[in-house]
Amino acid sequence: MAAAQDVTVVGGQKMYPEKNIIQNALNSGDHTTLVAAVQAAGLVETLKGDGPFTVFAPTNDAFENLPSGTVDNLLKKENKGQLVSVLTYHVVAGDYDYKALKKGIKKSDGKLMLKTVQGQDLYFTMNGKHNITVWDANGNSANISVYDVDQSNGIIQVIDSVLLPKS
Repeated sequence: MAAAQDVTVVGGQKMYPEKNIIQNALNSGDHTTLVAAVQAAGLVETLKGDGPFTVFAPTNDAFENLPSGTVDNLLKKENKGQLVSVLTYHVVAGDYDYKALKKGIKKSDGKLMLKTVQGQDLYFTMNGKHNITVWDANGNSANISVYDVDQSNGIIQVIDSVLLPKS
C-alpha cells in the first residue's frame, strides 16, 4: 500500500499511485468531463496501458470555459476523430514530473518543447519561480494547478485550460 505522503487529492478524492490513469481519473470530481470525453473517444484502454504517459488533464471548469457548444459538438459520433485529436494532444509519452519539466525548461533556454501522442508539440515555460505554464500550438496557455499526481502507468498534471492542436 502506498504511503500517505504518496497520495494526492484531486477533485476531493485521493489518487493512489498503484492505480492507473483511468482508475484514478474516474474518482476525480474535477475530471468528469475529461473522463466522459476519453470514454466517447475510445481511449480508455490506451490510458490503462503500460505507459508511461504524462497526461495534462483539464478540469471540468477548463472545459466549461471553452466556447458554448464546443464540448457537446466534440462528443458527437461524427466528430470522434477531432475529439481523439484534442485528447491525445494532452498526452506525452514518458514520465514528466515537475522536476523533469523544470529541468527541461532550463536546459532549453526557457522554453521546453515536447511532442504529444497526437503528433503536435506542447511548449512549457516557467511562470514565476515555481509555476509552469503549458502552451498549445495556437499560443493559448494553461497553468498546472496540481503537480505530480503519480499513477502506476505515468503522471497526471492537472491544468486549468483545454489545449487545442492546430487544425
